[in-house]
Amino acid sequence: ISENKTYSVEQAIEAIGFGRFHVILYVIMGSSIIVEAIEIMLLAVVSPAIRCEWRLKDWQVALVSTMVFFGFVSFSAFMGYLADRYGRWKVVFGCFAWSLYFSFLTSFSPSYGWFVFLRTMVGGGVSGTAQGFVLQAEFIPAKYRGYLTPLSQIFWMCGSFFMVFLGMTVIPTLGWRWMIRLSIIPSIILIILFKFIPESARYNVSAGNVRGAMETLQSIARMNRSSLPEGKLMESVTEKRGNFKSLLEPSFRRTSIILWNLWFIASFSYYGAVLGSSELLERNLLCVTDSAPHTGVLHSDDTPCYCKPFGQSDYHTMLISTLGEVALIPLNMILLNICGRRFCLGFLMMSSGIFFLLLNICTTALGFTALFFILRALVAMVFNTVYLYTAEVYPTTVRAIGMGFCTCFSRVGGMVAPFIAQVL
Repeated sequence: ISENKTYSVEQAIEAIGFGRFHVILYVIMGSSIIVEAIEIMLLAVVSPAIRCEWRLKDWQVALVSTMVFFGFVSFSAFMGYLADRYGRWKVVFGCFAWSLYFSFLTSFSPSYGWFVFLRTMVGGGVSGTAQGFVLQAEFIPAKYRGYLTPLSQIFWMCGSFFMVFLGMTVIPTLGWRWMIRLSIIPSIILIILFKFIPESARYNVSAGNVRGAMETLQSIARMNRSSLPEGKLMESVTEKRGNFKSLLEPSFRRTSIILWNLWFIASFSYYGAVLGSSELLERNLLCVTDSAPHTGVLHSDDTPCYCKPFGQSDYHTMLISTLGEVALIPLNMILLNICGRRFCLGFLMMSSGIFFLLLNICTTALGFTALFFILRALVAMVFNTVYLYTAEVYPTTVRAIGMGFCTCFSRVGGMVAPFIAQVL
């Protein structure tokens, strides 16, 4: 009788449950989030140093961040297409090897032009991060996703902390070039650990490789000391995969358009908060009521090069505000699992908008630190929620390319944010 029974990959994953394999998967794929956080936070930390070395104007500093996100945009959709066609694992591994290589080359940039070009190539490599999230989500049982996705923000915080710490300790002594060289250490470790991650079983089945999917599921079951359902793994093979047109079919058109808008807003808000806070600190543009004589309300220098490196207090403010990204994780979990994804998104976006407006008020230095803390927490929760919702709303056949196009629109928001935060 059991020979006549069949089960899907989804049913197999739910039957295996959460165990040792998922812990290893979560830690390794979380490390990919650390790498992305390092590359993004690097833009905020290195800005004062390159502004001074190459005597850059505001728009030139902003262009560095914009071109990094241009690299994201240029490669995101294509990486999603490749992931749906040839597998998630190959794309994620290749992208991180790519970003490591060009990030290392960035430290040898002889000029501003080379620096911009090499950071653009880094952005193209880091665009594969979204496919890493897809790979992780396709192995995790549905009931755990609402808890584990917000917790992923801890990895982002670790990456941001690591980058700020490097900036605080390495730039004043060895310079920004050595800071970039040391920042690739997590990427090297990640590439070594990637051999422990298998290809997505859902992808293998959709591609017709049922045997490969079965071997992966059996291996996971052994690691988790569990067992597969009775019967035979059976799922229809999909001939049409990785097709952009399917995202605009009647069944997905409205969802896709709304998601593209949400990703644009999430990215614009997050990177606006990160880059804007560093710009406000670097240029002393905060209206601080208890400022010391050497930290006036406005910077009076109107020359092209400000040559004002971050002080220890500035790094401390960045560290504290970064901590905010994990402070409200319990609230994010409650909202996701009790109130639902859509309510959570609406509430968080409205709240983050209010706190952006509050940055215009005059308050104490401690007050601004608290505002940055809460703002970073809110915009981080927006990203958590939109990531989870996107991974759940698209089916396996278009999930990677759907995520790819969403991250593409996200990076458009990231391209606009530097000019708003650092120029206007």
